[in-house]
Amino acid sequence: MNKLFKTKFSTAVIVLIPACIIINYLGKLIASVLKLPLWLDSIGTCIGACLGGPIIGGICGAANNLIYGFTTGDNITLVYALTSFFIGIAVGVMARLGHMKTLQGALLTSVAGGLAAVIVSTPLNVIFWGGTTGNIWGDALFAATQAAKMPVFLGSLLDEVVVDVPDKLITVLIVFLIVGGLPKKLTSLYDINEEVTSLD
Repeated sequence: MNKLFKTKFSTAVIVLIPACIIINYLGKLIASVLKLPLWLDSIGTCIGACLGGPIIGGICGAANNLIYGFTTGDNITLVYALTSFFIGIAVGVMARLGHMKTLQGALLTSVAGGLAAVIVSTPLNVIFWGGTTGNIWGDALFAATQAAKMPVFLGSLLDEVVVDVPDKLITVLIVFLIVGGLPKKLTSLYDINEEVTSLD
């Protein structure tokens, strides 16, 4: 159990964190500009989680939300730093359990990441935004549920599910391909049982 959350703050990990934050930032910016039915803001979080572990994944996720929110004035993003933190934790735990080594495991990891997002975000949606998420596609569904007189919490839950579940599926599959394609010499830098600290 201790190894699940063991974190090695090596030079490689310190460099990894800002790189993952940049990937997250660009993904969210692209999704926002193109008004996609996805967030695309967790690719870097999941890469950080797979390589550096749950804590690094959580740091990458939360830091991205805070940076994006403050630099773009997007207050909604700031609130969901908590969601991104737990997505990183969930994916990192699954990766440490070995689930990101196979396609089937990656699919299971995407479910864990999606559930973390839905469970944490839905109450935040209701508390801060009356149930909406800020995603144009998800919020269209939420509006439909409210027109049908469904409870706000249920409408918000469905809003999250239709956006977060496919988003995390696509995100984790992309990360599975990226991390799986990295050379062993590079991934060994993040092995908690290794003392390697450079590529030399």
